[in-house]
Amino acid sequence: MPHSNITPQTRDRARKLRTELTRAEAQMWNLLRDFRPRGARFRRETPIGPYIADFAWLSKKIVIEVDGDSHETEQGRTHDKARDAWMRQQGYTVLRFDNADLIDAEDHVYLEIEKTIGGYLHD
Repeated sequence: MPHSNITPQTRDRARKLRTELTRAEAQMWNLLRDFRPRGARFRRETPIGPYIADFAWLSKKIVIEVDGDSHETEQGRTHDKARDAWMRQQGYTVLRFDNADLIDAEDHVYLEIEKTIGGYLHD
């Protein structure tokens, strides 16, 4: 009996995605690592149910997504809406940032994350 509701295909896809971070995802990973000394434990390309979260702090149920061009299509927006609704039903807080946000306004992204997770951090 499997120990979770995550299929082997989803696990394999997540493993592959971990080796193929986009520039914006790599920037986000570096930014999230800055929160680590204060207690944040984000993982990248993490399977959650039928989905793969770009970044997740599982124990606090926080998901952070970095959206590229594929999210700007009608199909992408529809998928994201359904995915976010499912995540919220599971108790997750979902934050979304465009690639451009990370590249052009990283300080703003940092502050938005800080505002959301600040109550979980210890200094």
